[in-house]
Amino acid sequence: MSGLNETVHDPKADDGIWDLPQTSVQSVNPSRVLDWGSLFGKWNFTRTTADTNGAYLEAHVLAPATDGPPLHVHYHAEESYQVLSGTLEVRLGEEWKQVSSGQTLTVPRGTPHTLRNSAPVELINVHRPALDIEQMFRTLHCLVTEHRVGLPPKDFRSAVLVGMLFTKYERENTTAQPPVVVLRGLALIGSLLRFKLPQ
Repeated sequence: MSGLNETVHDPKADDGIWDLPQTSVQSVNPSRVLDWGSLFGKWNFTRTTADTNGAYLEAHVLAPATDGPPLHVHYHAEESYQVLSGTLEVRLGEEWKQVSSGQTLTVPRGTPHTLRNSAPVELINVHRPALDIEQMFRTLHCLVTEHRVGLPPKDFRSAVLVGMLFTKYERENTTAQPPVVVLRGLALIGSLLRFKLPQ
């Protein structure tokens, strides 16, 4: 089952992806926005974990061209991508699928996946149930924007902190590449060195 479905949507022109109405991301509560700059773009939590009592987390995403995150698995939640503008490529297991404007792809729980896009894309991303994925995203954002942790990590400190983060939130997001045992080892080193994740 591919999880790829057509949805009813009036697609915007791809070349106007960044020309969104002022009511889009700019006018929302700043506490709901994670601005990653050129790394991952801008995420607006349109339905937070608290809003849905943990049923799901929904984010409106404006993403630049990116190679995406490492291959990973959500063993206890499904994830979906509803593309509003542009084209998203999603890897499910060994197969890459294109998700175009007006389409939605759902990644079943337990399925290794990642994503990439060669041009800017606008989408709605949902994790169901939310678990603690919102807090994981917020902590990662803090590491990147306030603690200068590089993604992908290129120095010892960044590698250790990322290992600690992904080990803490392994229930929400388990990496397939690099193997989870590598991140657990880095987390152990961080613990021995008394490294701390931001609260």
